[in-house]
Amino acid sequence: MPPARKPWPMKWIALSILIFVVLYTYLNLHFRKPGPEYEPYQDSRLRANLEKAGYQRITARVDRPSDPRPVADAAPVSSVPGGLPADLLVTFATPPLMPQQIDSVGAAPSTDAASVYRIQFSCTQSDNLREVVGAHLYLKGGEIFALPDCAPLPEGLIARTRAAVIRISVPPASIPAGTYHVTLVGEFAAKSWTLQVH
Repeated sequence: MPPARKPWPMKWIALSILIFVVLYTYLNLHFRKPGPEYEPYQDSRLRANLEKAGYQRITARVDRPSDPRPVADAAPVSSVPGGLPADLLVTFATPPLMPQQIDSVGAAPSTDAASVYRIQFSCTQSDNLREVVGAHLYLKGGEIFALPDCAPLPEGLIARTRAAVIRISVPPASIPAGTYHVTLVGEFAAKSWTLQVH
């Protein structure tokens, strides 16, 4: 009969668990993407609802320019009431968080379909406890609704100001050629302009 093996001492097992937990926590906090976590079920449900309502969703990147400058040759912009249209709003399981109002917008009136399209805007939040973490464009016919996605700040943190300057970068080849009425959506106040894509 082979000799019985002695079990590991509990102190080594406890130490290895502790090292794993510390390492996992560090890696998780250090490399975690900012913003809300990815929820595959809710995302696929939203995608199906959007398709049913006739909308195409485009994911855009956002950043905060460190030295925001006015956009040269910006399109004429008009103020419009805030909020999403009813047929788009009903596609969301819960109403999306958005800035309270869009204060100003700088965006080119035309772009090449193969180029990145940038929208620079200033917005005001309803409180100091949320920030813009992303953006999606919802395209239907000749309408584009650009929605800045907001998320609550981590517990214990507050923003220094409710106002922010954000830049949205729409990936190349995302918007087909044509003329569009673009609305940058805020909860109570929005801005709109005409965009020619060629």
